[in-house]
Amino acid sequence: MPPEPIDLAQVRLDNALALFEEFVRHTARHADAATLRGLERRFAERVQIQPSYWSQIKSRSRQIGERLARQFEHLCHKPRGWMDVPHGATAAAPGAPAPLLAEPPADEGAPRDDDERFIVGLVLTYYRRHPQRARTRLLDLLGEVLTPQPPAPQPAAPAPRSRPAAGAPTPADEAHALWLSTQTGVAPLKRRK
Repeated sequence: MPPEPIDLAQVRLDNALALFEEFVRHTARHADAATLRGLERRFAERVQIQPSYWSQIKSRSRQIGERLARQFEHLCHKPRGWMDVPHGATAAAPGAPAPLLAEPPADEGAPRDDDERFIVGLVLTYYRRHPQRARTRLLDLLGEVLTPQPPAPQPAAPAPRSRPAAGAPTPADEAHALWLSTQTGVAPLKRRK
């Protein structure tokens, strides 16, 4: 049985998208929020095409020709012909298991993927520029998550049933009081002029 013909246009598109993902991973590693905006435009600049042309390539309304494929390879430091050969997950045989991670992450608190690194980078950038404002906004946004839950009651011997004293705080009241105490000393946001 003869091998299936390779769809060169699809292979080049897949490889161009892989180059873009590589560019994003490299850029997002040490980026602030301003750097992360406009990654599509910056990648287009790197491969010396217009951002609109890159968008057309991604939407499959344009194909990557011979000259552009060589341009991608040269500017992304790939060997000649790299764009014409399947690479990565798209080159795996159908039904093949996905490759496993070489080792588990060393720190459970460390970001695990590009999305988490992106969010951590955004929060750090915001905090470094406006520490007090960032602290206030984050406490507002994450208050429910950051408020510790009251400890679970320990099973004890059944006591005679009695009604709670009038005015005794409930666990919900205690949690709300704790949340209010975390907000003390935090200045309110000032409106922009």
